[in-house]
Amino acid sequence: MSRVLIVDDNGEIREVITILLEGEGFETEEAASGEEALRKVKEGVFDLILLDVMMPGLNGYQTCVEIRKITNAPILFLSARSQVEDKTMGFLSGGDDYLPKPFSYQELLGRVKALLRRYQVYQGKGEEIGDAVLRAGKVELNEKTGIVKCGGEEISLTDTEFVILCLLLKNRRQIFSAERLYEAVWQEPYYYGASNIVMVHIRNLRGKIEEDAHNPQIIRTVWGRGYRCD
Repeated sequence: MSRVLIVDDNGEIREVITILLEGEGFETEEAASGEEALRKVKEGVFDLILLDVMMPGLNGYQTCVEIRKITNAPILFLSARSQVEDKTMGFLSGGDDYLPKPFSYQELLGRVKALLRRYQVYQGKGEEIGDAVLRAGKVELNEKTGIVKCGGEEISLTDTEFVILCLLLKNRRQIFSAERLYEAVWQEPYYYGASNIVMVHIRNLRGKIEEDAHNPQIIRTVWGRGYRCD
């Protein structure tokens, strides 16, 4: 059973989401602040974290940065702030997805289930996918175990970074536009500003796998067209 942490300073919103998710068979815990969320993440294991942005004390972005020091579990931002800049800030802080309020229950459930499916594959808990080990340069990615190594050393990726890297390694030398990459990874239609979200994740990923992130040799930029893995 997947465990979900719901972080929001609004008790009514926490209660509604708790009822919805538990009705779908998920186990949930609640946190009313960023500080409480950090305590719970340190004490227990969660498969997904739903995180409000506008909270007193630590806001959602600050909380996300701190959570990323503890776990790579997927983080879904839920926020009334829906500008492209807000979404970009969410991804920069380490989030995996961003759902503006108000949202439908069906849309929330869809995002939750999609993130959990990706995370289970990343953790090696999903369906059997073979022992394929994908390589490029000093990078090795094992699809079955979810382990990624760089120069023989295991590295830690978020599940979104894992999916991006896996997609590029499986399609080496193919050029992926920002639009194609966004729709393949996030599984929703491309929109204005999504290229910034892709760029942020590529930059974060390069920082973990490239010897020199400013002169990438594994994930290259093809100017005016997109990205490819050599």
